Amino acid sequence: MKQFNLLLVLNVLSSLLVILGISLILPISVSISYNDSGLNGLVVSLVVLISIGVLSYLLTKSGNEKEINLRDGFLVVTLGWFFMALAGALPYYFSGSIPAFTDCFFESMSGFTTTGATILSDIEILPKSILFWRALSHWIGGMGIIVLTIAILPFLGVGGMQLFKAEVPGSTADKLAPRVNQTAKILWLIYVGLTLLEVIFLYFGDMDLFDAVCHSFATMATGGFSTKNSSIAYYNSTYIDYVITVFMILAGSNFALHYKLLRGRFGDFWKDLEFKVYFSVIIVVTILITLSNFFNDIYDTIGESLRYGFFQTASLITTTGFGTADYEKWTHFSQLLLFTLFFLGGSAGSTSGGIKKVRIIVAVKYCLIELKKILHPNAIIPLRLGEKVVSQNIIHSILGFILLYILVFFMFTILVSATGVDLLTSLTSSISCLSNVGPGFGEIGPTENYSFMNPVTKWILALAMMIGRLELNTLFIIITFSFWKK
Repeated sequence: MKQFNLLLVLNVLSSLLVILGISLILPISVSISYNDSGLNGLVVSLVVLISIGVLSYLLTKSGNEKEINLRDGFLVVTLGWFFMALAGALPYYFSGSIPAFTDCFFESMSGFTTTGATILSDIEILPKSILFWRALSHWIGGMGIIVLTIAILPFLGVGGMQLFKAEVPGSTADKLAPRVNQTAKILWLIYVGLTLLEVIFLYFGDMDLFDAVCHSFATMATGGFSTKNSSIAYYNSTYIDYVITVFMILAGSNFALHYKLLRGRFGDFWKDLEFKVYFSVIIVVTILITLSNFFNDIYDTIGESLRYGFFQTASLITTTGFGTADYEKWTHFSQLLLFTLFFLGGSAGSTSGGIKKVRIIVAVKYCLIELKKILHPNAIIPLRLGEKVVSQNIIHSILGFILLYILVFFMFTILVSATGVDLLTSLTSSISCLSNVGPGFGEIGPTENYSFMNPVTKWILALAMMIGRLELNTLFIIITFSFWKK
């Protein structure tokens, strides 16, 4: 493997800072429209980011003469998310909306990684422009700022596929078009189109335009930042609940399927094994929760129980984290089902977090094959996904990922508990941040937040968010000795 090019890495990171600075024009426009108190902090942040970005880009310009290699891609993606979180914290800090920088960084990392965990106890007192920035950080992070860069900045002159492989959500990075920048544009067009469609549906559901845009940003990114303290429960609208539920399910689906749907291939959704499993899990869990809550008198009618059960199931399996009910008051059986969803996540190629369905499918199929081999030790039984045979390399990679995921989950649980957090909160905050869900159980339940935690715990969980967003391997690869060895 080729040695990485530090100038090239810094050059790409500089471009990301400039993009982030330019994106602040949108919340600045919101601040001017509402004449709120966030304007000065946003303008200062814009000036700082663009100044540093442009200066750094010019100083490292010679570095973009070479083709980016795989090491460069891993380094850019990992450092990119860390520096984006640092840069994204500036509007909170300079506007005075969040006084402590650790809290600013936590909120920013939670935004860009689409986790939705917050340290804010009273969201509604924030200026509209800062609330918009929170939602926008979700939306940018949803498909990945690296993909955004290679889609709209082809002048960088560096190969994009290495960045795309390291960044795009899911177990594989399937190209929808011959060139990676075309693929990224297709993904973003679908992303933008679905976002606009949801804005229209929410606006006609008596949600004002500002809230409709912010919640659509958070939905399509499977993020979960709301403009209201009580999240979606604030609206108490069956229509809004079901609209957001549908779009959460779409956001948690493989975006390649949306592309095929636009090309008239309507049957591909139901032919795709991962989508069938993903959708089936949603339906089965919803039915079980609905019946459990209804027959235990949590809700008076089956329709009411279905409404809340369906929404919360979709919210947690897609790792969005919106809330319409306090699920800690539900039956223990319902809570156990919801906790299981924290691990599963949505589909590969979606904006959701978690292990992802395709990996779960492969692992289950592998276990079944191994059981068959006990009875038929000489049998050669290929593992298939649909009509395709999965290679041994991919199987081993997936099994290794799942094992690492569980080990990392326990590692963060130990670290968080060592800072004085109780066991239930340590367990659920660790998996919630690692899977980019947001809420959990205990002290970080659906009606609580992360503000009570000490700064060390917040930095630990912010790291968990980044590791989960990069699907573990990207970060762990760069801390190995072989990565740095020539």
